[in-house]
Amino acid sequence: MDLKHISDIEKAAYQGRGEVFRLGMGVLFIVGVMLYSAMRGGGEGSLTLVVAAMIGGYMAMNIGANDVANNVGPAVGSKALTLAGALVIAAVFEAAGALIAGGEVVSTIRGGIINPDLIADSDTFVWIMLAALLAGAMWLNIATAVGAPVSTTHSIVGAVLGAGMAAAGPGIVAWGTMGNIAASWVVSPLLGALFAAGFLYLIKRSITYQADMAAAARRMVPLLVGFMAWTFSTYLILKGLNKVWKVGFTGAVIYGLLVGIAVFLLVRYVLRGRQGIVANTKQSVNKLFTVPLIFAAALLSFAHGSNDVANAVGPLAAIVDVVSSGGEFHKAAAIPTWVMMVGALGIALGLALFGPKVIRTVGSEITELDQMRAYCIAMAATITVIIASQFGLPVSSTHIAVGGVFGVGFLREYLKSNYDRMLAEIKAHHPEGDLAAIEAFVQRFEKASVEEKGAMLADLKERSKAAQDPAHFSKGERKGLKKVYRRELVKRSQLLRIAAAWVITVPASGLMAAILFFTIRGMMLQ
Repeated sequence: MDLKHISDIEKAAYQGRGEVFRLGMGVLFIVGVMLYSAMRGGGEGSLTLVVAAMIGGYMAMNIGANDVANNVGPAVGSKALTLAGALVIAAVFEAAGALIAGGEVVSTIRGGIINPDLIADSDTFVWIMLAALLAGAMWLNIATAVGAPVSTTHSIVGAVLGAGMAAAGPGIVAWGTMGNIAASWVVSPLLGALFAAGFLYLIKRSITYQADMAAAARRMVPLLVGFMAWTFSTYLILKGLNKVWKVGFTGAVIYGLLVGIAVFLLVRYVLRGRQGIVANTKQSVNKLFTVPLIFAAALLSFAHGSNDVANAVGPLAAIVDVVSSGGEFHKAAAIPTWVMMVGALGIALGLALFGPKVIRTVGSEITELDQMRAYCIAMAATITVIIASQFGLPVSSTHIAVGGVFGVGFLREYLKSNYDRMLAEIKAHHPEGDLAAIEAFVQRFEKASVEEKGAMLADLKERSKAAQDPAHFSKGERKGLKKVYRRELVKRSQLLRIAAAWVITVPASGLMAAILFFTIRGMMLQ
């Protein structure tokens, strides 16, 4: 065996050690949950409680591994945050959101998917919750393994649906609610894509397409960052602090506006006081969005921890409620502190151990991101959730964020293709050998504003027609230029893979939950 083969074996072994370490840490966490819940339990139902706690910890880790990527993936992909920095920020704020604002009561039947009145007895209810919790966690594990960001809410909803149908038939399902969830598969990514693309186009028209980008940035960036502070503050009050601070929509908007105005004044003061802070380059403008993106990742993580921890501990809290109440089950259950700790620590640990794969998918494997594009995605995520919640539209934060990434990518494709088409028209309206004239015109064209570019092209076409330039392209040939110069800046394979994962999430987790329900019931009835 030569040295090259030995080196290859060492590299493979090194990678394997990393996988073993992550798996070992995950197993240690679940074992710790098992021992703690065993010490708390006692008497009838203690074994069920221990098993449920272990599955709840497993579910929490998978939520951390998959769902949190939506909060920090764009910031990492744009290099506003390093992967290590993003993991630390997200882990801290996810756990803080779960423990500080996670709420004291959680719905035991997630989203009103099934009718609890049709469940035969408390034992059947516990089996449904166990099957749903395990199936949702297993589906998230599979999705994370292939790097597909999916909705954890849809995973647990599909699992509750499948286990409920296995227990009591299709009549137990609230099909109207399921129809709304199915609609969100289309509504969420489309809204995310439209808002993200709209913000990116606004930034390009108002800043990067201007001849003096530095002056444009000093004028527009305070407005953009102030608007971001407004929306994020409103989002945090409505979605992150709603369980500890009861504020209506109007109040949240007003409080958020006050924060936004303060941030706008601060950023404007900083940029005006330091004229040299912004150079006339795109890279310099990009750097102005770095700090806002760090705050955005932290606030999104906090809000996510306060809301989605229910996906991990909701069924576990329901089982604890049944066991502690002597067999009665309720539509809502109190969440013990130790159950919330399982959810918070599990999410943080799962993110640290297994999150980087999905973070890379969202941040860099769909389209290339910079700080401005990541800003647009973050804005799309918050605004869409705020608007949708007021109109009662069912949306998924995962689908919105990933849709925003695709929206940014497809807008870039369109703009690049359009620019290449304009350059082709410039060359088409000059004599083929007059390279000096072409280069001079292109240099003036690149420095011009958007309006000036349009005027230059129109004038060039008119002059070319008047001179009957033999190099003049026909209208049909100019239309064909768009296809010739098309650039693909979005990976189509990722689009198809992620869309497929979204569509099959509910049926896949439902089928797994149904199988697990029959398995658990069979074991318990023996």
